[in-house]
Amino acid sequence: MSEINKPSKTEEIEENNSNENSLELNENQQVEETSNEEETPEDHDEVLNEIEESNAEDAEDEGNKDRHTIEVKEYDSMSLEALAIELEKLLKNEKIQAIRSHVNSINSEFKTKFQALLDEKKEDFLNEGGNEIDFYYTSPVQKRFKDAYNDYRKRLNEHYQSLEKNLKQNLVDKLEIIEELKGLINVEENINTTYKHFKELQERWRTTGPIPRDKYNNAWNSYHHHVEMFYDFLHLNRDLRDLDFKHNLEKKLLIIEHAEELAKDDNAMRAFRELQELHKMWKEELGPVGKEHREQIWERFKTATKIINDKRQVYYKEIDKVHEKNLETKLEIIEKINALNTQEINSHSAWQRKIKDIEALREAFFNAGKVPIKLNESTWAKFKESVRTFNRQKNAFYKGLKKEQYKNLQQKLDLIKIAEDNKDSDDFEVTTPLMKKIQNDWKKIGHVPRKDSDKIWKQFKSACNYYFDKIHASRNAANKEFIEAFNKKNELLNTLKDLTLKGTKEENINTVKDYISQWQALGRVPNDKRYIEGKFQKTIDDLLTGLKMDKNEVEMIKYENKLDSINTDDDNRNLDNERSFIRKKIDEVKSQINQLENNMQFFTNVEDDNPVVKEVKNNIKAHKESLKLWKTKLSKIKELY
Repeated sequence: MSEINKPSKTEEIEENNSNENSLELNENQQVEETSNEEETPEDHDEVLNEIEESNAEDAEDEGNKDRHTIEVKEYDSMSLEALAIELEKLLKNEKIQAIRSHVNSINSEFKTKFQALLDEKKEDFLNEGGNEIDFYYTSPVQKRFKDAYNDYRKRLNEHYQSLEKNLKQNLVDKLEIIEELKGLINVEENINTTYKHFKELQERWRTTGPIPRDKYNNAWNSYHHHVEMFYDFLHLNRDLRDLDFKHNLEKKLLIIEHAEELAKDDNAMRAFRELQELHKMWKEELGPVGKEHREQIWERFKTATKIINDKRQVYYKEIDKVHEKNLETKLEIIEKINALNTQEINSHSAWQRKIKDIEALREAFFNAGKVPIKLNESTWAKFKESVRTFNRQKNAFYKGLKKEQYKNLQQKLDLIKIAEDNKDSDDFEVTTPLMKKIQNDWKKIGHVPRKDSDKIWKQFKSACNYYFDKIHASRNAANKEFIEAFNKKNELLNTLKDLTLKGTKEENINTVKDYISQWQALGRVPNDKRYIEGKFQKTIDDLLTGLKMDKNEVEMIKYENKLDSINTDDDNRNLDNERSFIRKKIDEVKSQINQLENNMQFFTNVEDDNPVVKEVKNNIKAHKESLKLWKTKLSKIKELY
């Protein structure tokens, strides 16, 4: 690669032989450029090479320079939907040839994250008992992204097909320009006319479109060589040459001034991108300057270039620090996952909590940002392995759980068969205990697969209900007195609704108790008419509430009436439930009393008439009275067993 606008040997010859005939050069000879640039440090040569290569790439596809103005977002922190939306925006708003690097990054992130999601869905599928060969998963966001990416590929191919044709034609046109340049030094015409023709050829070269990248350097070197040969030829007319030197000097000084301004810009990457354009202008659009200015302006341009590049290197170092910090974060996340993998868990609820923890760590990993490129693959491999280890452990647990659930399922299916085989039995004395036993056995059996749970429960419940409904129907038919009792209780209830208590407290209490005794003496009512017991209970409660008597005494009368109305089937289910409730209330009140008495210990040096102390003591007294009442209720229940 030729160096960027180094003072050429032909220019030195031109200055030293201004009064001699034109220098004859073989048309295939490559002009070797020399200057003090040979002393440029190796690292500075590298940045010049980088600029040269980038400009060669732009020469093939001028649209690519637009890529520098498109914001590069943190694609690694975006969700799948956000990535799809970002791709669609790029396709809508930017040139197709300018978004290649952006699309590649987006596509890479999308594939990585979707594969992680796919692995998760596959694990869930296997945990539900599915076969791996049957697994299939797709999603709307995947289709949306594929459609956008396929559109990108199609449009990009169309662009390059059209571009290839134009590149070849532009190369032909530029080679023709070079051939015309060759012929200028042999044309016998007025030098001013030849010079004008030369400037026209330069303008044609600049306006001719891009050419294939692999032809760029050779074509430009050949063009530059014949331009310099023309300047050697032009030494016969120093005025024209000096005028051109002056024009080139003015333009190059403007480029230098712009570069020096860029060297002050805090945005290192933007400055470097603009610097590339300045080097391209320096090389392709401008010719040589006078020998006395050559080294000076090149050194100024190099100095500005070095400052800008140094800032860029500092920027890269800062980015590297961020990437190193991101690496530390991701490695810490991997270690946390590995630590969770060492925990032994044997319950479904604990595994569900662990799954949520892993999901949070996975999300944190994806949002942690980029890591150094050389460590990206190894970091991703470590992460995948840690997650796979977790998934293997999770699968092992749930596969074992599935076996247990299928065992439970078979046990419950056996109970369903017993229930359905006996639901039509008329031997109530033998079948009823059996049906109650299988109901209790059902409760003791553990979980079954979720997909079967509701179905088998409805099947079992239906068989049991069918049998017990049959019993109730049979009892109603065999005991007409239940209907008669209902009718009489209904009449008594209507009487109570119109009752007004006008006697003394004792007389009124006796009246209420007498009605309760009458109610109980009437006997049981049909099961489907038991709602009348609730109506009676409410009516008695209303009558007692209107009496002026001790609150606890009223409460116990009400409670005794409630107990009398409780359904006391052979299994005493309602009575059992009431006893459990009372015991729970007793425990709660005891706990509250203990807490209050403990609180009293803190008031060691406080007078008894202190408002806070008095309030606590009153609370203790009230809770003890409540406890006494609950215990009385419990003793009443025990009397019924």
